[in-house]
Order: sequence, then C-alpha cells, then structure tokens
Amino acid sequence: MKLLVCISKAPDTTSRIAFTDGDKHFDESGVQFIVNPYDEWYALVRAIELVEQNGGSVTTITVGDVTCDPIIRKALAIGASDAVRIDAVPTDSSQVARLIANYAKDQGYDIILAGKETIDNNSSAVPAMIAECLDLPYVPLVTKLDITGDEATLASETIGGTNNLTVKGQFVLSATKGIAEQRIPNMRGIMSARTKQLLVVEAISVDPSTQVNIFKLPPPKGDCVFVDVDNPAELVRLLHEEAKII
Repeated sequence: MKLLVCISKAPDTTSRIAFTDGDKHFDESGVQFIVNPYDEWYALVRAIELVEQNGGSVTTITVGDVTCDPIIRKALAIGASDAVRIDAVPTDSSQVARLIANYAKDQGYDIILAGKETIDNNSSAVPAMIAECLDLPYVPLVTKLDITGDEATLASETIGGTNNLTVKGQFVLSATKGIAEQRIPNMRGIMSARTKQLLVVEAISVDPSTQVNIFKLPPPKGDCVFVDVDNPAELVRLLHEEAKII
C-alpha cells in the first residue's frame, strides 16, 4: 500500500494575527507555525495506522519553501516513511492542487489523503481539486477508513447524516474528526526523523487563479449584554431585533 498525505504549515491558533503591505499579506513575524491539525491528527495518523496494519509506505507532500521543513520533520517523527516538498510559495488552492497532482500523477499512490481544510484559509478545496486534476474519485469529510484487500470501506459526513461506501482502485479523500486520534511523536520517532528522506523538487510553472485584494480582521466583539432572569421577553426582543438570529 502506497499512501500520499498532503500536509501544510499553519499558524498556531494562539498566534496574534496581523497584516502588512496595506493589508494585502499575512504578517508572519513572530508567528509560531504548526502542522495543519486536520492534516496531522486525521489524515496522517490514519495513513500511518493503515500501513502499520497492512504494510506499505506513507509519504507526505507539502507545497512551500524551506520554512516548512520543521513541520515536515514533525510529520516524519510521527511515523511517515519519507517526505516531498515542492519548492514553491503557496498562493491559492488551485496552484497548490495542481502542483501536488503534477507530482503524484506518475507515482502510483493508492490513496491521497488530506485534512478537510486548513485552519487559516478554511477553503476545503485542495483535495477535491487534486482529484479533479488526476481524474480520480473523491470522498470528502471521511470519518472512517478501513482497507480489505483492494477495497476501501469509508464513512463520509453529509448534511443530516452519513454516507457508507466502498471504493476500489485509486482515490482521494479529505479526513475529519473520527477517522483517527492525535499522536505525539516519541523520542525514537524524533531521532529517526533526522535520517528520513526529505526530497525537495522543483515546482512547475503554475499561475494562481485568484489574488488577494485585502485582508480584514473580524470586527471586535461588543460588550456583553446581561438580561434579568425574570425578563425572558427582553431576551427574545434582543435576539430578534439586535442579534437578528430569531
């Protein structure tokens, strides 16, 4: 079994967010970066579990510059077999997906896994775009993945329920909560990560499909409004007229 897991770096959720150049670029100064949690906790860990059960290899792939190497090494410490970094600055989902698909198309991966989204952009677009580029089936929001022979059995979240399905052959999925549990790298994994291969490949020329005109922080939260426990009518009025949620 040959698995490819897409991972990306993301700012730690405790980081202070700011923008530069007229609010057109994210200011990375002083920001602590981590492996995107959906990629790490769910896609990567489940891939490692499957290889532990069935044999094979787990390769991670990342689009980014040398600043991504520490988060890639963490993925190797958790248990990935090796890693690939496409040497390009990620600009949008389409560019990232096309770069990954171009590398993966001739590599013979059985399954390409990714987290359902990144915690900074939240677009949920890259794995679907990879599947489209490679003309492969795509299963989103997977909460369960088991392999028996050449058949994969999956559970996928949908609006109001769950899809249970089977897939034969190559496919792409996005993983979400339930498919696996977070792993903490142990000392042996950390030491072995230093010697595992991290292959850096040159990026093909891909033009981004979108551009950022401006970033805006969400408006500051207003003051908390207290309503007397004996005045439910006032609470209803505030929810209807002020918050406009009923």
